Amino acid sequence: MATIKTVNLTKKFGSMTAVDNLSLEIEEGEIFGLVGPDGAGKTTTMRLLTGILDPTSGDGWVSGKHIVKESEALKEQIAYMSQRFGLYEDLTVMENINFYADIYCVSGAERDAKIERLLGFSGLTPFKERLAGNLSGGMKQKLGLACSLIHTPKVLFLDEPTNGVDPVSRRDFWQILYGLLKERVSILFSTSYLDEAERCKRVGLIHKGKILMCDVPDAIKRSRNAKTLEEAFISIIKEQEEKYPKSP
Repeated sequence: MATIKTVNLTKKFGSMTAVDNLSLEIEEGEIFGLVGPDGAGKTTTMRLLTGILDPTSGDGWVSGKHIVKESEALKEQIAYMSQRFGLYEDLTVMENINFYADIYCVSGAERDAKIERLLGFSGLTPFKERLAGNLSGGMKQKLGLACSLIHTPKVLFLDEPTNGVDPVSRRDFWQILYGLLKERVSILFSTSYLDEAERCKRVGLIHKGKILMCDVPDAIKRSRNAKTLEEAFISIIKEQEEKYPKSP
């Protein structure tokens, strides 16, 4: 069963088409990588699927909820961690998590148990009284993830969450994500790092708002007789540019 489904989803800003007839299905309990260069349409796709933006045309459903008609109910089922997640740097780790627990009305024994688990899950227990502004980049991302998970979402949207994070912290972040799969959380992960795309169950290459190819990483590499996803994606984009050259 698809936990995310889009049919000809399109978003235009004036004469510019940011997302172009996107049709996609993402299964429950998988990490799907949305991969492409800056300006490819990754963030716009995320914002459409989380109900932040309304599409120009087309449809989409997340966890059975229509992204426009049921956008308010949708927000209870998902978590969205944007590139600039809203941590409060003058609050401690614990105060940030409690703030998001208040937003999602998580209270009582359930709240205490979730916070304890998330702190342990993310390795933040020793730092719970530290100001968020004094955390390293990797620890800030882990805190952002903990805040996103406080209400136990069914679908997690991560918009380039490891951008600028050191390799060790990136590895730790991925270990946390793999742990979430055991709980049947579906994850849409956007990135421009091709080595990260290798970690996803399936990958969609997006370029100029269009999905050029969608498959498991090994199949994409085989389709281009490539050793790496980077090599395969460069070949796919080059072919696309040759097929549809820019107008003079």
